[in-house]
Amino acid sequence: MHVAKRVREAASSATLAFTHRVVELQRSGRDVISFVAGEPDFETPKHVKEAAIRAIQEGKTTYTQNTGIHELREAVAARVNRNWGSAYHPDDVLIASGAKHAIANAVFALCDSGDEVIIFSPYWVSYPEMVRLAGATPVIVPTRFDRKFDLDLAALERALSSRTKAVLFNNPVNPTGRVYTVEALDALVERLRSHDLFVISDEVYERIVYGVRFHSLAAFPDLRDRLVVVSGVSKTYAMTGWRIGYALGPREVISQMAKLQGHMTSNACTVSQWAALAALTGPQDAVEKMVGEFRRRRDFCLERLREIPGLKYYLPEGAFYFFVDVSAYLGKRTGAGDIQTPFDLCMYLLEEQGLALVPGEGFGSHTHVRISYTASLKTLARGLARLASGLQNLGSPAAH
Repeated sequence: MHVAKRVREAASSATLAFTHRVVELQRSGRDVISFVAGEPDFETPKHVKEAAIRAIQEGKTTYTQNTGIHELREAVAARVNRNWGSAYHPDDVLIASGAKHAIANAVFALCDSGDEVIIFSPYWVSYPEMVRLAGATPVIVPTRFDRKFDLDLAALERALSSRTKAVLFNNPVNPTGRVYTVEALDALVERLRSHDLFVISDEVYERIVYGVRFHSLAAFPDLRDRLVVVSGVSKTYAMTGWRIGYALGPREVISQMAKLQGHMTSNACTVSQWAALAALTGPQDAVEKMVGEFRRRRDFCLERLREIPGLKYYLPEGAFYFFVDVSAYLGKRTGAGDIQTPFDLCMYLLEEQGLALVPGEGFGSHTHVRISYTASLKTLARGLARLASGLQNLGSPAAH
């Protein structure tokens, strides 16, 4: 029996693959520290959980409109309009089963076979596979690794063609932690202004920033008629398992995304929608506390990483990842064989040190690994000590 070619050829999620291996090792009794998952380790805020309980008690457990409950769509539109001076209506909003689902809806609704979608690298692991599964072709445009992952607009211009249907953009960026300034976004919009294409802007880390200001592409009026903005509650409110994301965009596009969703999943979880409404409209102090703790963890990781020779990295401005250049340790030999790639290095650290990181190949880099700092300071200290020990055992880093 053969499955569809488009599915066979799609790569598995690098983060999920390593998460599964971590679980296997832990079940076998191994002590494994995982810096893999992009998931806050905080409890969902109390008032959000209470809203979900009320929804259940009040019988709000049936189907909703395919696009989501009106109250939540209204709250999403109001928040974006208030923050960015836009004029979205609740009918311009689609509630999906997570931001990932919203992005996939947009890609599948917009792309035909033969279309091209531009993706800046490093990128989140699922972007290229979503594009391929939709029958389109991902066109990868590298950012400036030597300049804190600046957008390379000259490279973007070279990549644009008559087949370009969309640009899939991420800000703040997973995995690099980069937060693009309003000037950088203005330059990007100016470069795209004369091209007939859509922009899908993944802004799910919008509230998790440190000492910088996040700017949404929704703030650019002349882009809105071809812009789909995606965000959600997973990261900001520690609600990863609740699976609520949302998209805002031109009503015609949103209606087609809703049509697709109607045939695939129907509405997002009803109880989770009422919980998400409480998250968006209720007290925000839990968010501020969480971001403050992430900043402490980021700064702690910076201190420990500085003690390990040969590593190169930038201080993250947003999200909760370090994207670390480990090329100085590639080409090393171990008893189990050569370490030629970030994947090899991550497998070595996992098997020999009980430390799980994510190799950069899944993000479009053959020289980096991603470290998630969503664990406690105590766990971060133990894990980074294992990283230092494992790299030390490989010998002195190569000079670059």
